Amino acid sequence: MSDGLTVPFALAAGLSGAVDATKIVITAGLAEVAAGAIAMGLGGYLAAKTDAEHYATERATEERASIEMPEQEAEEVAEVFRSYGLDKATVGTVVTAIRSERKRWVDLMMKFELGLEEPDPKRASRSALTIAGSYITGGMIPLAPYFFLQSIHSALIVSVIVTLLALLVFGYVKGRFTVKRPIRSAWQTVLVGGLAATAAFVLAKMIN
Repeated sequence: MSDGLTVPFALAAGLSGAVDATKIVITAGLAEVAAGAIAMGLGGYLAAKTDAEHYATERATEERASIEMPEQEAEEVAEVFRSYGLDKATVGTVVTAIRSERKRWVDLMMKFELGLEEPDPKRASRSALTIAGSYITGGMIPLAPYFFLQSIHSALIVSVIVTLLALLVFGYVKGRFTVKRPIRSAWQTVLVGGLAATAAFVLAKMIN
């Protein structure tokens, strides 16, 4: 969403400084939104698939190790529990119980030895759709004024106001979930988007 708000906003602002037709801004903006959504959505899909493949590979390795080197693997499990301060007798009892069921044994090694959680099998497609949809939603906000206003300068002004407000709201909401200072997150998001658009507009004006 943040990239969708920022990149098309900067592109539209830059083009507004170089051309006089809103149609050009709309055409280029839609092309960028489409390309960005596909690229970022596909990137999210491939990243999730890579995580799933990595987990499967590591799990196969641990399963093989539990068969070929059971004592060494049992010692690694024991080390995990010793790190929590359990005494030798308790650790021995727990390790023996865990070794009695191979799936549980491998599950524990995956989580506590390697720090890996089994990925959701639907994560790749859900990630792709979420990222692409968010990019498109964000990208249409700075472009919307160009659909309704004939004057490119008026459209730019409205686009700046609407997009900066959207960045402010988005930054605040994002900050509520990620940091303890949502207001700072809001202004940082606005600053990034505003600087990108300003740089694009000034550069386009200079070249033009």
